[in-house]
Amino acid sequence: MPHEIAPTLQFTHQQQPTAIVAGAWLVHALSGRATMHEISALLNKAAQQKDLHWDLSQISSLDHIGAQMLWRAWGKQRPRQLTVQSAHEGLFIRLEQVSRINIPGSAKPRLTRTMQLGAQMLGLLNHLHSFTALLGQLMLDIWRFIRHPLKGPWKELSANIYRTGAQALGITALVGILIGVVLSYLSAQQLRTFGGDLYIVNILGMSIIRELGPMLAAILVAGRSGSAITAQLGVMRVTEELDAMSVMGIPHGFRLIMPKVLALAIAMPLLVIWTDVMALAGGMISAQALLGMSPEFFIYKLPEAVPLLNYWIGLLKGVSFGMLIALIACHYGLRIEPNTESLGRGTTNSVVVAITVVIIADAVFAIIFSKTGY
Repeated sequence: MPHEIAPTLQFTHQQQPTAIVAGAWLVHALSGRATMHEISALLNKAAQQKDLHWDLSQISSLDHIGAQMLWRAWGKQRPRQLTVQSAHEGLFIRLEQVSRINIPGSAKPRLTRTMQLGAQMLGLLNHLHSFTALLGQLMLDIWRFIRHPLKGPWKELSANIYRTGAQALGITALVGILIGVVLSYLSAQQLRTFGGDLYIVNILGMSIIRELGPMLAAILVAGRSGSAITAQLGVMRVTEELDAMSVMGIPHGFRLIMPKVLALAIAMPLLVIWTDVMALAGGMISAQALLGMSPEFFIYKLPEAVPLLNYWIGLLKGVSFGMLIALIACHYGLRIEPNTESLGRGTTNSVVVAITVVIIADAVFAIIFSKTGY
């Protein structure tokens, strides 16, 4: 490899102020500490002089690093008087094009608070419009399923019931038992003080069967099955499987959305019953340990303490919560864009919104049935 001339920068004032750039302006030639310090000082001196003629015709070699140093000295714009070899012209054209690109986040936000609020309201209306369209399509698919049951997606329905229902029995049983033990322990401490040990059956029965059982099952299913549904649809969006289904004429709603909604509408009441039984069993064990109440007496007093209507209210909550969780999960899954960042954000939003809607729906049920079942 032949010896390369060191990079230099000289100033002349014969006819007009001129900066003569010569030598090899390459990264390995400029990497020396002394050379870099000297060249940087000369470039800073040249940047302070206006209407300076730059003569780059004597440069033997030039790479992107050398061109970038000169470009910064020019204030990131081509000087008015410039002499450059045609072989090096492409580097400066590329730097000029890159400098015109607007970097995201570099500009100051120009939206006022009112505009930001308006954008959020438009986003909310967009979500409501998409959710309403999804709900309408679900009604049409269910009607099609009722008219032609033999052509329905029975395999998808049974598979979703297994994944959202049977596979959730373990976690719901564990949480139910622990909640029953905790609630029974706290109630027993207070009832023992006032001599009302028998009323622990009323407290556990009403709170678990009517409120805690459906709520706990719904929150667990929203975090477990709701996130799985959103992630599944999101991955299908990223891998373009949904587009392939559309090309083949397979409707999304009939094969993907409806089986998931019906599966959760069927599985959730069963999970509510399972959670109620486990929570009452945990409370019964704790009541026997703390108050000496036998399991036989607990089971005997339970139907008397809790009217049967509360049981049906809990099952109605289970059906409603299951359908809401499935619809919200499918809604966010279909809105995911084909990138991994949107997939994570959509899954998180799906779980948060589903749990929030479940709590709101439970409050609505409490208001509607405030004078029922007591």
